[in-house]
Amino acid sequence: MRIVRHPSSLPESARGAAVTIGNFDGVHRGHAAVVGVVADAARRLEAPLAVVTFEPHPRRFFRPDDPPFQLTPLRSKARRFESLGVDTLLVLRFDAAMARVPPEAFIDEVLATGLAARHLAIGYDFVFGHDRRGNVGTLERWARDAGVGFEIVEPVSGWGETVFSSTNIRACLRDGKPGAAAVQLGRCWEIEGRVRQGDRRGRLLGFPTANLALADTVRPALGVYAVWAGIEEDGATVWRPGCANLGIRPTIGGSVVGLETHVFDFDRDIYGRLLRVALVEYIRPERKFDGLPQLRDQIARDSLAARELLAAIGSGDPRAPQ
Repeated sequence: MRIVRHPSSLPESARGAAVTIGNFDGVHRGHAAVVGVVADAARRLEAPLAVVTFEPHPRRFFRPDDPPFQLTPLRSKARRFESLGVDTLLVLRFDAAMARVPPEAFIDEVLATGLAARHLAIGYDFVFGHDRRGNVGTLERWARDAGVGFEIVEPVSGWGETVFSSTNIRACLRDGKPGAAAVQLGRCWEIEGRVRQGDRRGRLLGFPTANLALADTVRPALGVYAVWAGIEEDGATVWRPGCANLGIRPTIGGSVVGLETHVFDFDRDIYGRLLRVALVEYIRPERKFDGLPQLRDQIARDSLAARELLAAIGSGDPRAPQ
């Protein structure tokens, strides 16, 4: 998959594309359905498949003081789109200039001139352009006048008629329900980053951890989780079972939320390596202990619980990392 940052940089091979546009935070099963509709059109037309998205998320631009909310940083989003067969990911910088672009100018620069779109499929609630004046009706009229195929994709729901949405997934994570979030995502939700140097306290307790800082991503319920830890090895991700604490570490006087992951039966130096931690099940809330011996005993119990949970799920679980 090719990642392009500006319509003028699109290669000729990306033109004449079947296209969809959106924020796609999470790239959940509803988003995958939209991409699937575009992919069908691309195959029918023998055209490239292109996705247009924005970075940072427009909500971060318009409401900079909001707490962290994003489900997928760009690296994760790109990885998911590639797995869905996208040929070109056009990532447009959302800044003050982009916020002022009228819908008609956006259509002309991105869809008509840049991608020379032959087909367009859009989620039912998509809005765009200055003051959010553009919507699916705007795009449908342009497509009709330009002779471009056009489809509106209605909301997708699953069990209990719950609509797959980024908002619902965030709520599941904040409520300590990573399994419910995974059902909507089609995979476990992940935190990823480069492993940083810690205070090695976990090693002293007999449970060495790989430490990640949290970027501008949603904050799930603080506490202990059974996880899959994906470690970068020779350009691939190798998944291993583990147990992770997401929190401030109150027993030792911590104050900044971070993620500490103990990978079972693994004791290699991975400082600076890319680590993906997929939350599988919530074990317990974070709490303060009277001292390190009590903390060590609880970590042992948490690790055993995580081992048993992951063993019971097994490799055939549909929520396993993809």
